[in-house]
Amino acid sequence: MRSPRIVLAPRFRGWSAQVLFASATLVLFAWPLTASAQSPSGAGAQQLPPATQQASPLTASEAAPLSTTIQPQHSLTPEAVIEKIVAQEQAEVGLLRQYSPLVETYIQYLRPDRQTGTAPAGDKYFLGRAALSRGVELEPLDREEGVKHKVLGSWASFFSSEFLPRGFLQMIFLDMNGFDQAHYRIEYVRREFLGEVRCLVFDVDPAKKGDKGRFVGRIWVEDQDFHIVRFNGAYGGSSLTSNYFNFDSWRNNVGRNLWLPAFIYSEEGSLRDKRSVNIGYKAFRAQTRLWGYDLGHSRQEQELSKVLVEASAGIRDQSENANDYSPLQAERSWDHQAEDNVTDRLERQGLLAPYGEVDKVLETVVNNLEVTNNLDITPEVRCRVLMISTLESFTVGHTIVLSRGLIDTLPDEASLAAILAHELGHVVLGHRIDSQFAFFSRLRFEEKDTFKHFDFARTPEEEEAARQKGIELLKNSPYKDKTGSAQIFLQAVRNRSKEIPNLISPHLGDRVSANWAVASAVISAKPSADADKPADDKSATGEKAPDEKEKPAANVIAALPLGGRIKVDPWNDELHMLKSKAAGMVAVAENTPFQVTPFMFYLTRVAESPAAMPANIEAAAKVDAPPKPQISQEALPGLPGPDPQKP
Repeated sequence: MRSPRIVLAPRFRGWSAQVLFASATLVLFAWPLTASAQSPSGAGAQQLPPATQQASPLTASEAAPLSTTIQPQHSLTPEAVIEKIVAQEQAEVGLLRQYSPLVETYIQYLRPDRQTGTAPAGDKYFLGRAALSRGVELEPLDREEGVKHKVLGSWASFFSSEFLPRGFLQMIFLDMNGFDQAHYRIEYVRREFLGEVRCLVFDVDPAKKGDKGRFVGRIWVEDQDFHIVRFNGAYGGSSLTSNYFNFDSWRNNVGRNLWLPAFIYSEEGSLRDKRSVNIGYKAFRAQTRLWGYDLGHSRQEQELSKVLVEASAGIRDQSENANDYSPLQAERSWDHQAEDNVTDRLERQGLLAPYGEVDKVLETVVNNLEVTNNLDITPEVRCRVLMISTLESFTVGHTIVLSRGLIDTLPDEASLAAILAHELGHVVLGHRIDSQFAFFSRLRFEEKDTFKHFDFARTPEEEEAARQKGIELLKNSPYKDKTGSAQIFLQAVRNRSKEIPNLISPHLGDRVSANWAVASAVISAKPSADADKPADDKSATGEKAPDEKEKPAANVIAALPLGGRIKVDPWNDELHMLKSKAAGMVAVAENTPFQVTPFMFYLTRVAESPAAMPANIEAAAKVDAPPKPQISQEALPGLPGPDPQKP
């Protein structure tokens, strides 16, 4: 290793050569030892490899008198940076084989629309689990034929001649067949921030033109450990008739030195492209989400270490108090046990998010409904979020469940209250869960049969009773004068029902059309002054016939696009409300209710405390990683001046 260069202070006139020599000698003896020199000598002592030897920095008191400076360490060359990127990506492919996350893909076909430019023209939906140990294999959660299976679409119908089973999941990998310098040309472009993560941006092309299946596009590499955190492009050989689509794939940091695939946005075809129109190609947009990497336990297990056992001192017999359960209380407790069994099973499978921030928001709205209606419900009403994008809501005993997709698309709190008021009606009226779920043996079924065993649809009589109760609850609530947005939302659902049937088809509850027709009646309830008007006088009450389509004004947000409110942690399935700045005025073409939009994330790094790191991750993800040298501006050709400012 080159010794650090010592720069002496300017020589003063009149100093002799002997004095200068003595001064230089003193400086050399006072110089701090290098890491290798400080290592213990003798048996067992190991010299660090030359690439990792670093000189200890001078203290301020040592450096100031002699005005010495240290030559900076050599920066990585472009070739060395690329070698580390390739090595890290190859390690990523091997690391992912130990995981089996849930995978959800939702596709929307597009058609021209005079008002918004494009509108949905059909959709497809798939939910399954990835078997990454076998490559990009997918196991659908529902393989049985049945009513719901026909509504949601089978595996074969989802992946028709337009889609391959492994097509969308494959997009979590840059290249499964070998990403290396022998097969790719990698060219540095610039530095760029993706949220808080500073990245190096490279353009990637196959070394051989026409090499089918090779990635063509751009990659973003975080500059600490050289993980690829985003790649945007397509696989080589893509065309209008191939199974390769343009896509934008993102990875999230879930632990030290661990970035996992989480979101993929894909798109193919254009309504403005004459080639697509001439051959009848159906343009589409699609979102693929992955979550549930750390499945296998529920939140209750994490609380085990917090159990406190009280000392025997101070315990006194309280047998004289009323501690026995009456038959009614025993039945309520039995139902509550069934409710806990169901929610625990769904959470273990990754279908139900752990209790957290979003659930508290929902419970605040429910509390507003309860307080203004003088309700005292025991056990208390809880709210949970179903992880999937389909728009649905239902009750499991005293637990109200709303899907992530429904919460994403609701425009405001009043529309959320309208949905919750109807579900709260079921709770108030005591519509029970199937008590057989209190037996743990009823939950011993294979994951693929989940939607066959769990069905929380209500009878028509229960729906009608909940409708009446929901009207009552909402009329007494603080939301009674703010239901206009909810009415517009429900109208938009009805208007889009034929274009997005898979998005509004439930997995566990009632069909959307029936459920929200009831909710629509709740928010459309008029004061008693309108009660004397003829039922068929629609113009007098302002109501619309069920089959009459009414489009809201162009500047009114009827519903948000998918992903409009919630962000998902792919590791532990925790949900958080989006904290985005106001978008300002929304153009007509930007008003896209229920539509698929691109992903754009504010990337962050997780805390590197031991408690925050997933177990066994650091060892599994470790690659050849010497101390991280800084990459100099000059080492990368074509670098445009200083680093960009962090947003």
